[in-house]
Amino acid sequence: MADDHYVSVNRANWNSRVPFHERGYQLDAYRADPTYLSNVVRFDLTRLGDVAGLAGVHLQCHIGTDTLSLARLGAHMTGLDFSAPALDVARRLAADCGASIAYVEAELESAVEAFGGARFDFVYTGIGALCWLPNIRRWATIVSALLKPGGRLFMREGHPMLWTLCTPRPDGLVVVEHPYFETGRGTTFVDTKTYVEHEGALASPATIEFNHGLAEIISALMDAGLVLTALEEHTSAPWDFLAGATVADERGEYQLRDRPERLAATYTLRAAKR
Repeated sequence: MADDHYVSVNRANWNSRVPFHERGYQLDAYRADPTYLSNVVRFDLTRLGDVAGLAGVHLQCHIGTDTLSLARLGAHMTGLDFSAPALDVARRLAADCGASIAYVEAELESAVEAFGGARFDFVYTGIGALCWLPNIRRWATIVSALLKPGGRLFMREGHPMLWTLCTPRPDGLVVVEHPYFETGRGTTFVDTKTYVEHEGALASPATIEFNHGLAEIISALMDAGLVLTALEEHTSAPWDFLAGATVADERGEYQLRDRPERLAATYTLRAAKR
């Protein structure tokens, strides 16, 4: 697989999602209420800590709802994404909400080149970011390079165990099908729908995705000069990850209907740069 093949395939897919996400992310709620926060940020408010006055960068920020939410908590935010249409929506949303957020179009691999090193007090990354990256050690070195000494990483991500599961089965079984550990080889998926309700099909339905074991992620961060300060696994995720086998909770998150303690669906990780 050519080095840039997965990038071009995934960029086309994310570009094709943007019109559906612009309608499905309930952006008018942010415009109507200056205190409104994304569900993802709200879930972790007690873990996030005080970010007021801090310089933060949201890697793989998509249309910027989490980025805007962090800015509303007082952080001086910058967002990075490889999708120009997504950043167009993010900029319009920030402008509509009177938020000063700098958005930069760049591939994650170019983040240090785009921003300079040791610039940020914290790096934020949200759910469904790491699965697009083939090399977790490369990602960890980028995170470390962006942080000032003493700066911190905050992330909530889909659990690598979740990414191993096959699509919903007629018999209701939850079955491990895909690699848990990083293999260097991407897995190709074709799905004409995205994770918000919509009519019509994605123009570019193919993706190439990668998994990384939890220990691989933690070891990569430690080797890049970060110290793990907290790790918490959750039985829920903010999207319906196994339709038919899941049920929504009071927060609007989904977990297995039957014995949810069987599956870690997401996790929250915090680390600090030495």
